[in-house]
Amino acid sequence: MATSKTITDKKYIIPFVLITSLFFMWGFARAILDVLNKHFQDSLHISITESALIQVVTYLGYFIMAIPAGLFINRFGYRYGVVFGLALFALGSFLFIPGAYTGTLGAFLACLFIIACGLAFLETSANPYVTELGPQETATSRLNLSQSFNGLGSSLAPFIIGVFLFGDNSSDIDDVALPYTIMGAIVVIVAIIFLFSELPDISHEEENTNVEDDDETGIDKLKRLFKNKTFLFGLIALLAYEVGEISINSYFVNFAYGIGLLDVNGASYTLSFSLFIFMGGRFLGSWIMKSVPAERFLKWCATGSVSCMLLLILTSVAENGEQTSWTRHLPIVFLMGNYFFEAIMFPTIFALSLRGLGNLTKSASSVLMMTPVGGCGFLVMAYLADVTDSYVIPFIIPLISFIIILAFSRKLDAGK
Repeated sequence: MATSKTITDKKYIIPFVLITSLFFMWGFARAILDVLNKHFQDSLHISITESALIQVVTYLGYFIMAIPAGLFINRFGYRYGVVFGLALFALGSFLFIPGAYTGTLGAFLACLFIIACGLAFLETSANPYVTELGPQETATSRLNLSQSFNGLGSSLAPFIIGVFLFGDNSSDIDDVALPYTIMGAIVVIVAIIFLFSELPDISHEEENTNVEDDDETGIDKLKRLFKNKTFLFGLIALLAYEVGEISINSYFVNFAYGIGLLDVNGASYTLSFSLFIFMGGRFLGSWIMKSVPAERFLKWCATGSVSCMLLLILTSVAENGEQTSWTRHLPIVFLMGNYFFEAIMFPTIFALSLRGLGNLTKSASSVLMMTPVGGCGFLVMAYLADVTDSYVIPFIIPLISFIIILAFSRKLDAGK
C-alpha cells in the first residue's frame, strides 16, 4: 500500500480552487437538461422523443468540438482554453433570451449546442490541468476531488431549477430565459477572473522520441497518440463508462416505475438520493486514493459495479411478483449501490489514461472528451426494453460496460 501524500502543492492551491469551481459549473449546466425535458414537453407541446433532442445535441456538441478544443489548447494553453470555453458558455446562455422570444425548439437547441461546445472546451482544459497541479502520485485523487464538486452541481441543479420552473405549476416558455441569463452573468464573472489570474501553464519535456515538439503539429501528435495501447484501452474504457453511467441515469425512473416498485415522483426522489450517494463516493474515493493505488481501487470499484448489475438482473428475474415480498426492493438497492461504485470511474480512468503521455497530454484530453457521445447508448437500452417487453434485460448494456472497465483496471494493476 502506498503512503499517504498531499493532494496538491501549496503553490497550486489557488489554481486548483479556481479550476475546481468549473467542475461545479458544468455539472450544474448538464444536470439542468433533465429538468428542461419535461418543461419543454409542457411549454412547447412536444413529444418525449422530440425533447430527447436536448441530450442528443449536447452529446454531439462534445463529440464535434473535443478535437478542435484540444488543438486550440495545444496552441494557446489551458488558461485560454478555459476562458474561450466560458465565453461560449455565456454566449449560449444569453441567447436563451431571444430563444424564449422565438419560442421554438430549434432556437433552444442552437443555444444548448453552443453551451455544449463551451463545456467541451472547459472539460478538455480542466480535467488534464487538475492532474498536473501537484504530485503525479496523487493525480487521480486530485481529479476525483474536483469531480466531486461536479457531482454537487449535478445534485443541486434539478432541485433549484425544478423549483423555479415548476414551483407555480407554470409552463410558460419565457420562464427558462431567466435562470440561463443569471447563469450567463455568473459565467462572465468567472471568465474575467480566469483571464486576469496567473495560472501556470504546464509544459512537458519530450521523452523517448526524436521529434521536436516545436516542429510537431497537433495532427502529428494525434497520430503518435493512437499508437499508445494503454491510452487506446483507456479511451475504450471511458467510452464504456459514459454508455453505462448515462444510460442508467436515463433509464432509472422508467425501471423503478416499470417494475411497480415506485411511482414517478418516488422514482425521481430516489434518483436524486442516488446522485448524492454518487457524490459521496467521489469524495470518499479521493481520500482513499491518497493511500491506495488508483488502478487497484478502480479494480475494486469495477468489481462492485459488475456485481451490482449481476445481482440486479438475478433478483429481478427471481422476483415472483409478490407485491408484499421485501425482496422486490433488492433490484433498486443494487442499482443505488452501483452509484457508489461507479462514482470514481470517470476521473480515475481519465487520469490513468493520461499517465506518462508528456507533451501528448493536451491532445489526449481532447480525444477522451469525445466519449460523452456514449450517452446516446441509453437509446439501445430503450430499444431492448421495447422489443423484449422487459425492464430488466436492458441492464445487459451497463453490465458489459463495467466488465470492460474491470478488464482495463486489471490490466493496469497487473502491470504495477
